[in-house]
Parts: sequence; structure tokens; C-alpha cells
Amino acid sequence: MDRKKKLKMEYKQMKPEMGIFMVQSISANKCYLEVTQNLRGAVNGTRFKLKGGVHPHRELQKDWQERGEADFTIEVLEHLDYGKDEEKTDYQDELALLQMSWEEKLAEQGLELYRKR
Repeated sequence: MDRKKKLKMEYKQMKPEMGIFMVQSISANKCYLEVTQNLRGAVNGTRFKLKGGVHPHRELQKDWQERGEADFTIEVLEHLDYGKDEEKTDYQDELALLQMSWEEKLAEQGLELYRKR
């Protein structure tokens, strides 16, 4: 029983990687950005939704269906580190700043963004 309790406690203390990732259409030179507190889950969820034809961003989904999966790349752009304050759980402001920073960087590189609706 002690081992089970210990594993449960360790699981609750785990912190998923957070940051920003990009889905990019190579031929259209467009990208979709998403910030999240759970990178692995969000990347996997986005890929699953796009393959299933149910991604909420209609323009991205339409391009995925027309151009095919081979025309797209999905990559993590940057990880956001947790602060030293163990009590802090809301990183929305930091994630929003991270997204704005990457939108500027990608615009400077000539990439067009899929706009959120």
C-alpha cells in the first residue's frame, strides 16, 4: 500500500512541460501557434483532431484536408520553465507573452499566421 500511495503522490507533483508549438503548412508558408500548460497533450490532441477532421480552427483544418498531412510540420518552438514559487499554478500571462513574442519573430521571417477566431 505504501508504494501505491507514493506513486500517487509523485504523479500529483509532476508538472507537464508547458510552452508554445507550431503547426506549419510548408507550401502555404502559414503557421498556427498554440500555447499550453501541457505541450505533449496539446500536440497529440492537435494532431489527432487534424487527422480526424475536427480541429476547431476551420481554415487550418481545410488546408490540412486539401494539402494532406505531408505538407505540414508540427514542432515545439519553446518551453516555458516553471517559476520558483511552488504555489503558482496559473501561467496564462507568461504564455500570452510567449505567443506574442513568437508571432513577431515568425512575422519577421515572412511566415503568415492562421488567425484565431
